[in-house]
Amino acid sequence: AAGKRYDFSPWFRKVAPLFKEGDWVVANLETPLAGADLKYAGYPRFNAPEQLADALKGAGVDLVSTANNHTMDRGFIGVQRTLRHARKAGLIPFGTAESEEDARRLTIVERKGIRMGFLSYTYGTNGIPVPPDKTYAVSLIDPDAIAKDIRRLRESGTDVVTVSLHFGTEYQRLPNDEQRRIVRAAVGAGADIVLGSHPHVVQPYDIVEVEASESPLLERRKGVVIYSLGNFISNQTENWKDVGLIFGVHLVKTRQPDGTAVTTWDRIELNPTWVRIVEKKKIRYYTVLPLRQTLEKRDDPSLTPADYRLMKQLLNGIDSHLHTYRKQTG
Repeated sequence: AAGKRYDFSPWFRKVAPLFKEGDWVVANLETPLAGADLKYAGYPRFNAPEQLADALKGAGVDLVSTANNHTMDRGFIGVQRTLRHARKAGLIPFGTAESEEDARRLTIVERKGIRMGFLSYTYGTNGIPVPPDKTYAVSLIDPDAIAKDIRRLRESGTDVVTVSLHFGTEYQRLPNDEQRRIVRAAVGAGADIVLGSHPHVVQPYDIVEVEASESPLLERRKGVVIYSLGNFISNQTENWKDVGLIFGVHLVKTRQPDGTAVTTWDRIELNPTWVRIVEKKKIRYYTVLPLRQTLEKRDDPSLTPADYRLMKQLLNGIDSHLHTYRKQTG
């Protein structure tokens, strides 16, 4: 209080070791970081302290998708400030822009000889209009635009393309037909990994295969999609709204006899998380717990037997749910 600053790092202390295992760590930042003068607020029009960006970076997050239905909650100035605060903290934001030049910039991050490109799109902005002279401010879902952007990344020599999509129906645990259609179009156009958000509950993952006849690239394509990562940190509880997912894709780059290289994945890692909320003297304390690791160690004295029973129930339920589509397709 004396410094008029916020410290959100305790939220992420339990998941930071998992983040540090990743070469690219991507999060959906579903709030503007627009400054105290524009009033910090929760639902329905968000604005969080900019120190949230510092906490994410400190925990090991590298990139943040900023295209979502809350992008315009503090107007265009909120978009500008969010980008600047994220970049100042050392994060790489993608999906929004403060100028046409910024919007044309490609987001490509190389790790261990693999170049990954990142794109992000949202279904809308909660009815808050994007200024007509600043349509570049947020990327909206448009299969043709997504295909064009993927092509630009491919032409720039990316090995892998990851597309974040903010779509679906809130609180529905299974993807709808429109989600599946958009994902198939993105994979057919060259997306390798699709990261979904917006439903606020975890939806299953799947391996999407698109025949050459369906692909504008005229080649058989395969991509991995998590339709919704759920709520990683939020104030929502019960009915699976306090469960999220750290979704890992392990990549392998192989040189071919002709000198070209092919990058594929050989395994998927699923680490469900739970937001533990403890109230003391009318103040709420939040901790994101990795369920599998917390249950294996059982070394946290602040957790009660009831907490462990609940976590076991949540882990079993979400593990089964995540494989819904894989069970159906074998």
